[in-house]
Amino acid sequence: MSEISGEMPLRESDYIAGIKHIAPLLVAMVPISLVFGGLAAQKGLSPLEVGLMSAVVFAGGSQFVAIDFWASPVPWAAIIFSALLVNVRHILMSASLGLKTRHMGWGKQMIAYMFLADEIWALSEHRGRKQHLSFAFYMGLVTPFYLNWVLMTAFGALLGKMFVDLDPAQYGLDFAFPAIFIGLIVGFWKGKSTAMVLAASGAAAILTKTYVDGAWYIAAGAVAGMLVGAFTADPEEYKGALDRG
Repeated sequence: MSEISGEMPLRESDYIAGIKHIAPLLVAMVPISLVFGGLAAQKGLSPLEVGLMSAVVFAGGSQFVAIDFWASPVPWAAIIFSALLVNVRHILMSASLGLKTRHMGWGKQMIAYMFLADEIWALSEHRGRKQHLSFAFYMGLVTPFYLNWVLMTAFGALLGKMFVDLDPAQYGLDFAFPAIFIGLIVGFWKGKSTAMVLAASGAAAILTKTYVDGAWYIAAGAVAGMLVGAFTADPEEYKGALDRG
């Protein structure tokens, strides 16, 4: 709607704003999606099965773990336990968004958390710290990210061996994942307090990875960062989150 008789123009749709915020990450996720699809195809999954897996599970880390364990017969117990361990961080992520999404109501919160991913959480958390986090904005993040993951993993399975034999380092694609998270961290940088959280989380993850088998390092890093963050948090920031919620 155009500006009429001196009135302020309507602000940009929250849904469109969410799409714009997530757009740069979609490009970085493409090679990761294709590689997963190729790996799944090598385990005998069809493009349709890979697409359905991505649509239902929608958890990149857990899906890579599942494919790593995939055999005949499928070791369901090992896959389920490993997936739960890898995704334990989602408990902390959803808890941190609790204050910022409480205005959505229980139903919309459950829908939102069904599509929770690291990138979705980071951009939602960043938005919620500065202004009102609407359901429309959240779903603007989710829609292209979800469709991109489902379609590109299925496409990777269709192309199959091409992406399994691809050496990511040769084209710099091995840096895609680190680049995504470095970019997300920059958005949260607040000086010393952020450095302390990152140092604690990184140290805990490295030590656990060194001395404990499995994916426990993910949980250890998350818990260590959460504890340090709790001690260094600014109460006024959370009061502001409550006010915006």
